Amino acid sequence: MMSLRIIVVLAVLTGVTGSPGVTIRPEADPADMTAHPNSVPETVAATENFGQQEVPGEEEAEEDVMATGELNPNHYPAQRAAKVVQHYLNTHYGSPFRLFGLHSVYSGNAEDVAESGRRYQLELSVQEIISNTTGKCSAEVLFPRGEQQRSPQVQVSCEELLKINTKAQEEALFQKYKMNQSLLSAQNLPDSYGHIEPDNKPLWHLGIVASSSVMLNESTENTLYNMAQVANITQLATENEELKFDCHILLHEMVSQEIIHWKLLFTWSPPEGVKVLQMEQLPHCHHCEKPPNTN
Repeated sequence: MMSLRIIVVLAVLTGVTGSPGVTIRPEADPADMTAHPNSVPETVAATENFGQQEVPGEEEAEEDVMATGELNPNHYPAQRAAKVVQHYLNTHYGSPFRLFGLHSVYSGNAEDVAESGRRYQLELSVQEIISNTTGKCSAEVLFPRGEQQRSPQVQVSCEELLKINTKAQEEALFQKYKMNQSLLSAQNLPDSYGHIEPDNKPLWHLGIVASSSVMLNESTENTLYNMAQVANITQLATENEELKFDCHILLHEMVSQEIIHWKLLFTWSPPEGVKVLQMEQLPHCHHCEKPPNTN
């Protein structure tokens, strides 16, 4: 596979429609990259490039992960749990016109819950990137304990942010894509210079929302995922009322510094949102370059 030079840049995206306070355990079921949707440092305002985020040493990371009681909102335990909230919001409420990202963590608390796992209580602010609207949220994240990895369980209340109405824009885009005489396709979103053609931004946003399903599903207390690139995305023919896409995404796992490739099959329609039908982790690419300036 050809080498990919990826500029991973700061962004904070995530969006959805539905009840904000429902507990959902996801099944196997986002630069100028200055606004990379799914890439967030300690806070959105802390830096223009999440690549400047420092990764603690193994001992510090292990000690942080085991922290119990009141947490430093700027340290990894609180930040990791808060990023799970971001992925949850994108997975369940995201669209080409609603992308949520972590803005700030105000407070956090962690506790062991018998045999269930570890529960994090968070007060945070989340930004809807496209409208540049920020609102306060309360969240609870439970990382299950056990030999087999299971997805975090999330409850979140972000009532004001979830009132943002993008139905008209979504319906217009849906009809445009559905009536196109040729199926859409795009590669390298963003390219090596962090550029995305305006016509391709909705596809980039769809890739971000779909990638959040993977990041939510794979997140643990020891991970910190960001979206790096949509390597390619292709619209597939379909006869139903949903658009279907095949997508190859690259995720950056900040702790291990790995670039992880996933192949996704997902659908999108304004009423149903983005639904990931299949997700498959691809073999490690030994020839692929890591994003520059990611420390």
